Parts: sequence; structure tokens; C-alpha cells
Amino acid sequence: MVSLSVVEASNSRISSTLPHDLVAVFVGATNGIGETTLKQFAKHASKPRLYFIGRSQEAGDRITTECKTLNVNGEYIFIKADVSLIHVVDEKRPINILFMSQGTLITHTKTSEDLHLIASLAYYSRARFILNLLPLLRRATGLRRVVSVFAGGKEGPIDTNDFQGWKLGLSARGHASSLITLSHEVFAKKAPEVSFVHDFPGPVKSGIGRGAKSAPMLVLKAVLWVIGPFIYIPNQESGERHLYFATSARYPASASEDGDSGVPLQDGVDTARGTDGKAGSGIYSIDWDGESAGKKVEETLEKLRKEDVTEKLWNHTEEEFERILGQKA
Repeated sequence: MVSLSVVEASNSRISSTLPHDLVAVFVGATNGIGETTLKQFAKHASKPRLYFIGRSQEAGDRITTECKTLNVNGEYIFIKADVSLIHVVDEKRPINILFMSQGTLITHTKTSEDLHLIASLAYYSRARFILNLLPLLRRATGLRRVVSVFAGGKEGPIDTNDFQGWKLGLSARGHASSLITLSHEVFAKKAPEVSFVHDFPGPVKSGIGRGAKSAPMLVLKAVLWVIGPFIYIPNQESGERHLYFATSARYPASASEDGDSGVPLQDGVDTARGTDGKAGSGIYSIDWDGESAGKKVEETLEKLRKEDVTEKLWNHTEEEFERILGQKA
């Protein structure tokens, strides 16, 4: 476990060890983990330029004001958009960090682009954001990183006949988690100078359950209302930890050089093990405490690779993007 004290010490060195004017894009940052991480970034970075995307203009205005209070020297640009849709994103300047935490627990609902809503937020929109912004991440100097908050370390089998997860039950989380991690591996091959982190945030109070009205969800909400205060990770701690995932040299790109991997590691802190079982390999699946997924997950991912699931997934993803956008990815 990476202790909170190590996390906080690393974050306190962001302004002195990383370049000024870092540029980051936060997707789904108008509540929960995205919002708290955005605020920690504003607090610790020197003259950051932060874009954050969400549906609520009221929340965007509030967060902009709060960020200016935390760091008057930063720039905070809210983009009002439905991030479940593929037709989002148009930014031209180099980006250091892409942070995505969008999600929902609403199932069996279609978007206007004919995608399963829960899958669109968990997988398709994330893949599209990375695809669109990868050239800008590659053009950045210094830190270049993608962080996707979902269920790192919980990867499981993928149903290649139901990528969108319409018919999946209890296996849905493992299926979706593997989609994210394998897509990171696709992008890392295209851009080895960018590092990719997929994490599980642990029990954090957020807005992910908004609008979910199925019987199981109502039961879960009732249970969490009772036990939540005893198990939730404090929002500020979650924000600090996710800022650490986005900026620490513990999670370097496979082709990183000295000075562009993030905040230098403290004594006693090792480089994380990637999804291929090798330290510093550029793609990381980690738990809430920053520790890499275990051998079972590595074996699951290796089995999927051997069965050519990565290629099947990406072929399917490109077909969906072409269907929606009328052009190849």
C-alpha cells in the first residue's frame, strides 16, 4: 500500500518538480472523484490550465470559482457537454494529463448514438477521448499520462459477442474493466511515451448512482446510506490519491526518460508493476491504494491477448466509431 503520507508528500512537490503551465483535461469532473481530483490539481500545480467537461453549467461555474480560490494563477475552462456521446472534444494545444472518471449505474438504456449508456461512459467515450487527444499528449513536454477511474485490478473475461454488455450480469464489471485495460494497451503501442493508469477508487461517495432506479440499485443505495459513513474513503483523500496516480513517477511510460515520468520517487517507493508483470512497462492496473493488480489479473489479461481479444475489441471499437461518425477512426 502507498501510504497517504507518501501520497501527500509527493503531491506537495508537484509545483517544484514538474513544469509550470501543466495542461490537463478532466472528463466527468463536476462531482465526485473527478471534482475532488481537479481541485487537488489546482491546489498543488503551478499555473495549471485545466479543462473540465460535464453536463451541468451550474456545477461548472461553482467549481471554476472554487478553483480560482485555491489557485488564482491557474486557468479553469469548463466545457458543457454530454460525455456519453462520441461527438465531444476539440482541443488543439498539447496536453499533459487526461483524467477520466465518467460513469453511471443506469443499465439497459441507449444513448442517441445507439450505444448502451453504461458502456458508452465506461468504455467507448473514454476510448474516443484518448484517440482524439493522443496526438496532443504526445506533443506535450514532460509528463504525459492518461488516468481512467473505473475498476482497475478487477479485470475478468470478455464476452466478444456482447462488447456493450447488454446481457451480462455479475460478470459485467470484470468485462468492462478488461475493455478499458486492453484499450490502454492498444494506445500504449501507438504512443509508448505516454503512460496509462486504470484504477479502482474503492468505496467513495460520488454521483455515479444518480438516476439508477432498478430494484437492485435501490437496495444498494439503501445499504450504502446505512453503512457508507463507516466505509467511505474521504473525498479529499481520494482526490489526493488520484492526483498522485496522475503525477507520480511510480507509473512511468515505457519510453519515458529522466525528468518526464512525474514527481520523482521518494526513498523506499518502487516503480509500479505493469499489466505485463514488468516494472515500469507503461500500462498499469491498480487498486485504490496504488498497488498493482496481482498475478491472477495478469494471467487473465494474458489469456485474452493469446485469444486475440485485443484485436477483436479494437476492430469492434473502430466499427462503432465509423458507424457513429461516418468515418474511420
